[in-house]
Amino acid sequence: MSQLSSLISTTFASEYRGRAAQLHKWVDPLKEERFWSNPNTYGNSVGHLILHVTGNLSYYIGAQIAGSGYVRDRDQEFTDASRARKVDVLRRFDEAIAMVAATAERQSESDWLLPYSAEREPEATTRYAAFLRCEVHLYHHVGQIIYLCRELEKS
Repeated sequence: MSQLSSLISTTFASEYRGRAAQLHKWVDPLKEERFWSNPNTYGNSVGHLILHVTGNLSYYIGAQIAGSGYVRDRDQEFTDASRARKVDVLRRFDEAIAMVAATAERQSESDWLLPYSAEREPEATTRYAAFLRCEVHLYHHVGQIIYLCRELEKS
């Protein structure tokens, strides 16, 4: 593996793990009922956003690159009324992060350049682009989750 390829692999793995740690810093202290509540009249709960990023990573990296066989129901990520236990939702999120990091670390120089295509993701045309776009997406939603947690602290 070239130095650049190794750098890409380890950087992506580190970024995904770091984003997960940041999410846990804010979400772990939340009580179960707060995890599923939304302090605003619009948008989503912390729980639904975590379901969403878990589904995103499980599909775009897991199914499309790692070959996990994951089947995504994107709409359900935002509407799931079952209110699964917070610990279970976070466990599935952590499993998705571990899978993404491990998949990044397995990519060779030629793997990063392999063609990529997936439903609702026309901009990502290589594996490298898919990992980058998924990281940006995760970063965006972790920011939203931090905002929601701060709002929930106020109420």
